[in-house]
Amino acid sequence: MTGQPPTRPLPAGPAAAGPDTSHDGTWPAAVWALLAGTFMVRAAGFVYPYLAYHAHDVAAQSVTVILALFGAGWLAGQLVCGALADRIGRRATLSGAMATAAVVFPALAQSHTVAALAVASFVAGAVYDAPRPIITAVIADTVPDEPTRARIAGWRHFAVNLGAAATGAVGGVLAAPLGFEVLFFINAGVCAAFAAVAWKAVPAPASRANTLRAQGSYRAAFADVRLVLLWLASVCALVPVAALYSALPLMMTEDGLPASAYGWSQAAGAVAVLVLSPLMLGPLARRAFAPSPMVGLLAAGSVVLGVGMGSAGLASTTAGYAAAVVLAVPGEIIVFTAAADVLNRISPARSRGLYAGIWGTTLAAAVLLAPLLAGWCLTTGGHLLVAAALTGCGLAGAAVCLPLKALTHPNSPTTRSS
Repeated sequence: MTGQPPTRPLPAGPAAAGPDTSHDGTWPAAVWALLAGTFMVRAAGFVYPYLAYHAHDVAAQSVTVILALFGAGWLAGQLVCGALADRIGRRATLSGAMATAAVVFPALAQSHTVAALAVASFVAGAVYDAPRPIITAVIADTVPDEPTRARIAGWRHFAVNLGAAATGAVGGVLAAPLGFEVLFFINAGVCAAFAAVAWKAVPAPASRANTLRAQGSYRAAFADVRLVLLWLASVCALVPVAALYSALPLMMTEDGLPASAYGWSQAAGAVAVLVLSPLMLGPLARRAFAPSPMVGLLAAGSVVLGVGMGSAGLASTTAGYAAAVVLAVPGEIIVFTAAADVLNRISPARSRGLYAGIWGTTLAAAVLLAPLLAGWCLTTGGHLLVAAALTGCGLAGAAVCLPLKALTHPNSPTTRSS
């Protein structure tokens, strides 16, 4: 996403799949198709938000275990799908993951024992967010200039949020008359359609021999200190985002607010994303012309997220909680755009999928950590401790950005050798 160090040439193999057509700022057709598919699968992404209800109907005592298995699958799926995108190609991995989702989501809907539900939940978690690292790699393959990548990353986040808002609205209308099982089948059908679109839109990889020679390794990726620091900074920044779905409803319930109040806070956040994203993406894309990645912006976004969501610990009314969510939205937009910029710049061409998969686990990790942190804070110190903890997470993410900034500076020996 930033334009000056010169863009690395694309090697043979899956990283080279696709023409470099975006140096003039235009978007390749594959990117348009994948962004549209991102919106559709997220808009129909009923499995995750309604899994707790389905699991409760089947095994009320095992709901937390089922949800934890889904989260563990989500984390594992990012790593596996990212690596497979480098090994067998972006098209095969994305189409295969979505085809798997089309099979496993109905199986999840039809699971009526704890064992079946546990297995189906883990596999469903593995493919639910599988497009994230693969699409990141496709964008890096087909879009060589950083400003266009930054703009695409911002609009991709916009599509995800718009789809999530649609999921809540549509699911809320359809859940009662149709039931959760039908929602899961709808989710599966959209994934099947996306599998076909991905197979048609994503360029085929180079020969398998070139693909196998080009792929990177987990050992090399985890030895990259820049990737490790980016992962840590992103997890710290995203814990407040995940707290929106874990800490916020708990605090609102303790304040005696109805479930509709939480819905209003969600709606306020969705409106803020829809309004602010178009206004912020232009300046963020222009920042991508700079020779260094957006580490400073990543730090700033982390602080805004921590302070914004942390302020929810000081609220006691629907308006106060909604205001906290809105305050955090600019930080969320900045963090996702800036992290994508840093990731694109540090990823070797042969390991783009793997790097994207490793970074993709940050959201899954945050989803697992946030409820644990919220539960401990509420039990130990109440709402004020939640405020302090979430603010501290944002500040910790910014602190991790200090060594990351040094290592990603254009004159850094690490940068010059990559």
